Amino acid sequence: MSKISDTAIVGIGQTEFSKNSGRSELQLAAEASLAAIQDAGLTPDDIDGMVTFTLDSNDELDLMRTLGMTELNWTARGPFGGGASAATIQLAAAAVASGAAKAVLVYRAFNERSGRRFGQPDPNGYTSTAAGPDFHFSYGLDTPAKIYSLWYQRYLLKYGVTNEDLGRYVVTARAHAATNPAAWYYGKPITLEDHQTSRWIVEPVLRLLDCCQESDGGVAMVVTSADRARDLAQPGVRVAAATQSHRKGGLIMFDYYREDLSEFEETRTMTERLWADSGLTQNDIDVAMIYENFSPVVFLTLEGHGFCKRGEAKDFIKDGHIGLSGSLPVNTNGGLLGEGYIHGMNNILEGVRQVRGTAANQIKDAKHVLVSASRSGMILGPL
Repeated sequence: MSKISDTAIVGIGQTEFSKNSGRSELQLAAEASLAAIQDAGLTPDDIDGMVTFTLDSNDELDLMRTLGMTELNWTARGPFGGGASAATIQLAAAAVASGAAKAVLVYRAFNERSGRRFGQPDPNGYTSTAAGPDFHFSYGLDTPAKIYSLWYQRYLLKYGVTNEDLGRYVVTARAHAATNPAAWYYGKPITLEDHQTSRWIVEPVLRLLDCCQESDGGVAMVVTSADRARDLAQPGVRVAAATQSHRKGGLIMFDYYREDLSEFEETRTMTERLWADSGLTQNDIDVAMIYENFSPVVFLTLEGHGFCKRGEAKDFIKDGHIGLSGSLPVNTNGGLLGEGYIHGMNNILEGVRQVRGTAANQIKDAKHVLVSASRSGMILGPL
């Protein structure tokens, strides 16, 4: 029986990442999807499965018609938002491994800057009648920055992490973005002083430059079997392992109901499975692509994956380990703060490029890339 590790990403595509795309979300999805299909050397009729997010506005049948596909045999949607970015590849790979589909298109597209800005206050509590948003909205938690800062503050207090420590990550991410032509902040590095003089969003946790982009754009990938990948246009990138972890007491946004708020428990438990399934360890990872809606999550994630001990991420970063010449280059594309925010899917594209050897900031001899979305993750490697 086939396994997830018998599958590969064979095509990648994207639109530009902007603040005003000037076109519909369906058109963005179609442009990125067609680019991914063509990158693999396939045609739309070769696609028989689709995966996206529960939050994506693009109906599978609408996208199917737009691309000119004949038939879909399998569809799925990953749960929630960016925390499910790696889960979309897990779903696609599982479909291929099980025989439910032969070639699965994974897509995510939105106008999150020119359309609805998720980072802005919503007077209706995210237009939701669900208990979580409704209850927490009454306490003034009406933006993601406020919501997540309340959680991150415990970590910062316990380990003496300052906003200046957070700034050192941001400076590194922006340095990577500055040499990536696809990044919104291409050619625009910053200094630590720039970070420290940016305005407070939630004092004393987040400044403006600690917050991810609000972007318009689309990203897509094609997943098929490793055997088939060897005959296609691009070098296949193996999905060596992919998993999710959702723990008792955990919530995607209002994550205040667990015994220890100073660690990301899901990252730790997910990591145990990734190492077991892939046969790899932290020492085998050449590049780490870490989802960061806000800068503190990088610190929690580095520790959760075991790259440093709890409370030591600030020193790991300060000592230069996450730079392009460091022991663990992180977010070599500039990440969601520097390149663009497409719910973390652009980080997967960068992982594929690093294994292919085609990244703008290519890490020499990169073979294994960890792509982490804190609650979902994967390891990419060569066929």
